[in-house]
Amino acid sequence: MRYDLVIFDNDGVLVDSEPISNRLLAAHLTELGHPTSYEESIRDYMGSAMHRIHELVLERTGQRLPDDFDDVFHARVFAAFERELKPVAGVADVLERLSADGVPFCVASSGSHERIRVGHRTTGLDRWFEEGRIFSSQDVGRGKPAPDLFLYAAERMGVAPERCVVVEDSPLGVRAAVAAGMDVLGFAAMTPAEKLVGAGKLFSDMRELPDLLA
Repeated sequence: MRYDLVIFDNDGVLVDSEPISNRLLAAHLTELGHPTSYEESIRDYMGSAMHRIHELVLERTGQRLPDDFDDVFHARVFAAFERELKPVAGVADVLERLSADGVPFCVASSGSHERIRVGHRTTGLDRWFEEGRIFSSQDVGRGKPAPDLFLYAAERMGVAPERCVVVEDSPLGVRAAVAAGMDVLGFAAMTPAEKLVGAGKLFSDMRELPDLLA
């Protein structure tokens, strides 16, 4: 094992939530008078913290999203998670293997703590992620592509950034990890590989990950 800590992104890497959340985000923005397709949501917002959605809409339209935007969106997402959400194929076996090998790992996500916990509880991944292994952009104030979240996770886990590797599936996340001085493995199951610029290695099947970490 070349690393002292594996940091997983959550949405799209641990739980297969990106299709659900981006479908609902596009619909919600469209309802509010900001026409957005699913493809545009993936392109513009995948991997973003909620504050970045507000900032981009304001920048592009001069209009602020409603005060209850986050609450309405999260309520819809959590309800859909309960009905539809699945773990990313093969990720449970990866976590089982890392645990058996004594490899430290955690999750660092742009999503809220509540979103992470709902997703893990629904998919059964909560067995691997107790409180001390969950880090959210809520903890640092600035989400990806800023490096703050990954640096915070490494600090709390007691590992130097250069001894960490990040598993990411979004361009914003890859940029954040690179800025943090960490190696990055780009998970290209959903994101075109050419968009994960900066990732040291790319893979599209989670079952490949243990060999990449070796």
